[in-house]
Amino acid sequence: MSAFALSPAKIASLVYEVCELDVRAFKPGNVSLESPGHRMIAADFIKSAEAVTRPLSLPGLSVGERILFAIRSTHAAVGCNTNLGIVLLLAPLAQAALLETDEADLGVRVERVLASLTKDDAALAFEAIRVAAPAGLGASRRLDVNSAPTGTLLEAMREAQDRDQIARQYATNYRGVLDTAAPLARAALERWQSHEWATVAVYLHWLATVPDTHVERKFGRVVAERVRKQAVALDVQFQAASSPDALRQQLQSFDQELKHGGINPGTSADLTVASLMAMHLQEHYRQQVNDRLADEATGYYPQRASARAFH
Repeated sequence: MSAFALSPAKIASLVYEVCELDVRAFKPGNVSLESPGHRMIAADFIKSAEAVTRPLSLPGLSVGERILFAIRSTHAAVGCNTNLGIVLLLAPLAQAALLETDEADLGVRVERVLASLTKDDAALAFEAIRVAAPAGLGASRRLDVNSAPTGTLLEAMREAQDRDQIARQYATNYRGVLDTAAPLARAALERWQSHEWATVAVYLHWLATVPDTHVERKFGRVVAERVRKQAVALDVQFQAASSPDALRQQLQSFDQELKHGGINPGTSADLTVASLMAMHLQEHYRQQVNDRLADEATGYYPQRASARAFH
């Protein structure tokens, strides 16, 4: 195993950590420990986090298999769609982390994974989407999850990128996650010394950047744009606040307004989880590079263990 590849156990731990943090943090409009909603409670999401850790971290699976097995496991655990977007985003990141290569650039790793996606991956992902049955999914002339795919999963995501933020991450090699949101998560964590508030910061970033496509599918562009503008104002206040606690009342009011209207910015939440996962992976590779440079500076070159030693 490459020194830069994460162990399946570590990936499973990170998957659970970021999924559990998704409901521990108070993100307006989403289900949290503090605020249930949309006929769901935080326990549903905790069970879902437990359900996906093994499918997303088990060695030897394709991205499509990870997606389908994780969604089947979630459906068996909670019987509803709590994490389709999260699974679609985390599967390539987990696959990238499992690559046995000394490549320390997460973007390069992800690009390799996306470039290797096949038509079989698309078929498995389409089946997962049918199992999850997300509201307002829709179809296009060239992309219909109820039909057999005509191209690879990456090609399918490129077809959908103009109307779906998750597909856009596939189509752009996760640039929004890797280049902007993950560094924002790291900076917010250093500033607030709180994983929960860092999560809220990343969530407000996504919600304020572009209209949430889950909201748009259910309520239309006008409502999605209204929610985005509200998030912009709140994000500006959040970034300027001496303490995030000072904005708790505004966050709660926004949460109540969204849930009263049945509005759940689920795509922004999914992208937040992916951003947190990317932050942790980037930190791992940064540390690995620093450790290797330190070893080289001291003249210490540890003998590489064979892959057999890890079985």
